[in-house]
Amino acid sequence: MNLTLEDIQAREARHILQTYRRQPVAFIRGSGARLYDTAGREYLDFISGIGVTSLGHAHPTLAAAIAEQAATLLHTSNLYYHPYQAEAASRLAQLSGLPRAFFCNSGTEAVEACLKFARRYWYTQGAKERTRFVALAGGFSGRTFGSLSVTHDEHYRAPFAPLLEGVTFVDPDDPAALEAAVTDRTAAIIAEPIQGEGGIRPLSARFAAALTEACTRTGTLLIADEVQSGLGRTGHPFYAPVLGLRPDLISVGKALGGGVPVGAALVSERVAQAISAGDHGSTYGGNLLGTRAAVVFLTELMDRGLLDHVKTVGVHCERRVRALALKHPVIVEVRGVGLMRGLQLSLDATPFVDEARTRGLLVNRTDEKVVRLLPPLTIEQADIDRAVDLLDAVFAAVAAEVRA
Repeated sequence: MNLTLEDIQAREARHILQTYRRQPVAFIRGSGARLYDTAGREYLDFISGIGVTSLGHAHPTLAAAIAEQAATLLHTSNLYYHPYQAEAASRLAQLSGLPRAFFCNSGTEAVEACLKFARRYWYTQGAKERTRFVALAGGFSGRTFGSLSVTHDEHYRAPFAPLLEGVTFVDPDDPAALEAAVTDRTAAIIAEPIQGEGGIRPLSARFAAALTEACTRTGTLLIADEVQSGLGRTGHPFYAPVLGLRPDLISVGKALGGGVPVGAALVSERVAQAISAGDHGSTYGGNLLGTRAAVVFLTELMDRGLLDHVKTVGVHCERRVRALALKHPVIVEVRGVGLMRGLQLSLDATPFVDEARTRGLLVNRTDEKVVRLLPPLTIEQADIDRAVDLLDAVFAAVAAEVRA
């Protein structure tokens, strides 16, 4: 099917629900850190499907596993056993220290599961009044009703109110507000160790200590939303332990399937003991294709040097983007860890994202004034250098336009 961008746009205008503001490009193939559009033009991909294509595009091991599985058996449902759920779960347990996993189809679904499991835990304990949640200003956990209820931005929330009751938001720069918000009626606190959509903002050590203190004081469960920051993105298996946090539940998604939809709620043993058969479920969750893709990714991460690779190239990435910030005053701050970086600008990021795309570099805008960089975990130093050189030209060009 040889469709042009214009053909695709016209079809979508007639038949696709208009919930997305797409950029004017259509991609038809990829290889490693590169994508190719309908006109054959090459782009260096530094957003990787918003942190999803963790092994890059058309990774040969993942592609072979997907093809083999598709030709063998895709789905049987959770009425029966198959080999890959347990294998993926055991690897996730090694990485996280949480011994059990519930598989679903996305990070948002993983958050939903964590919220349900937190409530179920207290119900089982006989503390039926412990139904409330504390979430963070700037946090983003998804768009379904539960995950949206613990997402802070009113832009996402307002059209769908009323949402889940009993959610209190606190400023992650205000430990005293957290102490006041967490009570003996709080089921769980949910926090991203590094806020993703909120602008690549790591939690401070001071606030992380306040999270631990609040949970210890009240027995409140801690949910670490590591959908974006987890699974090697920062050069660490998960970022919560780097901050000294010991979560009872962790939500994961994005990178886990390397592009195949799969998510998981990781659960401590004490919470797992409160969950009964029938408490939660998913028709597609944990299917053979998704969990086999997860096994491929986790094998690359844990056994084939990918985590060490991210640590190495992450240091190089930080060095290069900090040098870039010194050169361009429009960049007022560089945040993030490993291959999860945000460039805080003094202006709206849209023209910089658009200019980068015209020059063959894909980045995206978040929190209005942040240029977000989430390259594949397999990215090489030479491609980081190429991306920063392109950004150098982008910032110079857009700054010249603003001055004019």
